[in-house]
Amino acid sequence: MTSSLFVTWDGGGNVPPALGVAAELQRRGHAVRMLGHPGQRQAVEAAGLRFEPYRHARAWSPVTRANSPRWAVNYLRLFTEAAVGVDVAESLRREPTDVAVVDCMLLAGIKAAQDLAVPQVTLMHTVHRYLHDAWVRGPIGVVARAKGMPPARLWRRSDLSLLVTVAGLDEAAALPANVRVTGPVWPAGAPAPMPHAARQPRILISLSSIYYVGQKAVLQSILEAVADLPVQAVLTIGHGVAADELRPPANVEVHQFLPHAQVLPTVSLVVGHAGHSTTMQALAHDLPMVLIPMTRLADQPAVARAVARQGAATVLHKTASVGDIRAAIVQMLGDGPHRAAAARLGRHIRSADGAAVAADLIEKLAVPNPRSGRPEQPRR
Repeated sequence: MTSSLFVTWDGGGNVPPALGVAAELQRRGHAVRMLGHPGQRQAVEAAGLRFEPYRHARAWSPVTRANSPRWAVNYLRLFTEAAVGVDVAESLRREPTDVAVVDCMLLAGIKAAQDLAVPQVTLMHTVHRYLHDAWVRGPIGVVARAKGMPPARLWRRSDLSLLVTVAGLDEAAALPANVRVTGPVWPAGAPAPMPHAARQPRILISLSSIYYVGQKAVLQSILEAVADLPVQAVLTIGHGVAADELRPPANVEVHQFLPHAQVLPTVSLVVGHAGHSTTMQALAHDLPMVLIPMTRLADQPAVARAVARQGAATVLHKTASVGDIRAAIVQMLGDGPHRAAAARLGRHIRSADGAAVAADLIEKLAVPNPRSGRPEQPRR
């Protein structure tokens, strides 16, 4: 039996892969604990995992509302916060561990594990092209390098990087040598995805469970777009928008939270924000999509482009008119090559168990040690 420390942050689509891989390792008899923001305790413990809260990292909530500049600054601070590294180092010293699995966006956490010479796995929960472009070359990369944690270098120094997406979807021409594509990882305890069987014109609308600037206006436009269509729709709003802020038509049922795995087998189209997790779940059920990215700073534009390039989605800007949204929904609800493209991707996704593949790779890396007492020497 080996021991693993998973390091995560309170977000949206980054959490299910971490929980899914951690739960699979625990199911196999390994000792697993998860370090994250205090607000994650309920979700982690609901997955049957042991939770440890950050003690030094600043308070964080993914649903805090802010204007665009402040929103961007908040995330920039989160991803380059040195205190996360302090928490990781203290946890590893307090309880020696065979392997540390760290979210790719928590750069200080990756560095802390590497500096302690603990075998370290980076969990990449989106397409690699986004990380290579937006992180390495963009503002986050500039700030991170100034703080002594250059993203590309840290990721290359990882003993292993797990890319939990579908092979062939990523635009990257060549992946680094330490990257392994596992396939998507579903939420812990979620039923396996299935081929699309629904025939009724029913739609799932979901623009992330966390807050994005302009999210309410986009949701209202989508609701107005479906109001006069002969369809039924299910809207999940999470904590990003309150139900009383919207004016849903009679053909839309509104839920704060509803497991997508329960809804996806009953719908024939998804209208989403191109978050990687929701997009992979939709494709796993052979569902085409209308994708409306909420911000160009996140991975959503890259994910949307990749799926559209495969022919399984149409992409709109978040300022799209009600009429443009309606036209896209009508087109994607109908028959056509987009359904064949989504089904092709769905078959590919269902052919691999991402959590099992990831757990296999971690098991090979995590060699049991009485104290995991590796010398505390920085890697060269």
